[in-house]
Amino acid sequence: MGTAVHSDVSCRESHGLTAESAVKIFCSKNILGILGFSSVIAVVALLALGLTQNKPLPENVKFGIVLDAGSSHTNLYIYKWPAEKENDTGVVTQIEECKVKGPGISEFAQKLSEIDIYLTECMERARKVIPTSQHTETPVYLGATAGMRLLRMENERLADKILAAVAKSISSYPFDFQGARIITGQEEGAYGWITINYLLGRFTQKLGWFNLKPSEGNTQETYGALDLGGASTQITFVPRNETTESPNNTLHFRLYGKNYGVYTHSFLCYGKDQALLQKLSKDLQGTNGTIRDPCFHSGYRRKMNMSDIYEAPCTRRFEETFPFLPFPEVEIRGTGNYRQCRRSILQLFNTSYCSYSSCSFNGIFLPPLQGNFGAFSAFYYVMEFLNLTSEEQSTHKKMINTLEKFCSQPWEELQMYFGEVKEKYLSEYCFSGTYILALLLNGYHFTAESWKNIHFMGKVRSTSVGWTLGYMLNLTNMIPSEEPLSTPLSHSTYVILMVLFSLILVIVVIIGIFIFHKPSYFWKDMV
Repeated sequence: MGTAVHSDVSCRESHGLTAESAVKIFCSKNILGILGFSSVIAVVALLALGLTQNKPLPENVKFGIVLDAGSSHTNLYIYKWPAEKENDTGVVTQIEECKVKGPGISEFAQKLSEIDIYLTECMERARKVIPTSQHTETPVYLGATAGMRLLRMENERLADKILAAVAKSISSYPFDFQGARIITGQEEGAYGWITINYLLGRFTQKLGWFNLKPSEGNTQETYGALDLGGASTQITFVPRNETTESPNNTLHFRLYGKNYGVYTHSFLCYGKDQALLQKLSKDLQGTNGTIRDPCFHSGYRRKMNMSDIYEAPCTRRFEETFPFLPFPEVEIRGTGNYRQCRRSILQLFNTSYCSYSSCSFNGIFLPPLQGNFGAFSAFYYVMEFLNLTSEEQSTHKKMINTLEKFCSQPWEELQMYFGEVKEKYLSEYCFSGTYILALLLNGYHFTAESWKNIHFMGKVRSTSVGWTLGYMLNLTNMIPSEEPLSTPLSHSTYVILMVLFSLILVIVVIIGIFIFHKPSYFWKDMV
């Protein structure tokens, strides 16, 4: 009863009626309630901020289009990236790939008027995918590769006419067309190398929590790039020794604050299609126009025009055997034998001379291989068909066993298993797989041991691996020469820190509540 009377008196005295100590205790408890409620609201707000801080805002994005005009086909790629993060690594993603129906643009030399129709489907697809409001600011690039390089060697005027027709067609669309050009073999190799390492995040240094300045030891080793097309193949990597015996094969880049001395070489005429024509030209010597070919399956037959084999610059060195083309057609009869096929292919690589400390083939300098390699384009497509792209399956011995078994299958049996695959592709997988093995082992000098360093790649983070992304990154200046001064916290790190600090705040509030609920500890000197 006395306590109740005392509390009542305290309330009256809080309005100026009684003792000072009672007022302090009463008011402290009310203030604590207000502070406690405010603290809870603050904690909820901090958590909400942490969880929503990095959620996407209304998109402010940019787009870019690159057409890869290869020797056997043309592909259109559409890329997208956040406008405010143009110089970050790995922010550009591929959102669309459109395969243009038909052959490569070099085949339109005598039918220029058909180029408009040829490009229409994919260009219209781009018009639909990219928002109309951004059409005029979306750059479009067309890069032509080895097929057009070969045509330019034969007839530069005709190659220019094709590029002009392509440029005219693309310019009719509402995009920011930046031109059509034939890229060099070195560019093709270098841009492929940039693409792989950009997608894998190899150009930036590993950062720890709080984005402290990274040490030199955290610099990541880059991947090499192995590209195989229809008319050429490229090898590009950063060798261990920075001094080079062949300056023509070296390119220098400064990317994200680090210097790179890159070895690259493009072997024109050693893409899989032109290599096959070279082999057929060689095998025709001393025949009556019929080739019994171990690189094609037993029971397979194909007829080809003699002119189709000898019209390209790649087979010119064999043309002296038939200066007047004694028969119009060639017949190929498959015998299906991997080992004989490999022996025939190896004759395409001249390793008899080298004026450097080490060479690949045909006297071309090649430094010792270094690090991991990403193998893409036809390297990947052929290996994917043979089911040899996984790290476990892709061994030197496994590939040989697979090819021996595959090449020995009769053509009729193969058609039953793979009836949905186009005949041209299906009939050439034995040759292509055997050629890839010979090129990597005998041309580039990978060994059974270093084979594990080859990683067959189709896509990385949903983006096709090839030269096109690197080409666009270079032309749009989206790879800075210096490392950005600071990198924002990742979403996960930010949320963890926000939750941590919020918990600290809750603990402080609880301690405060405890202290004020025991006023004797706090007011003992004042009562």
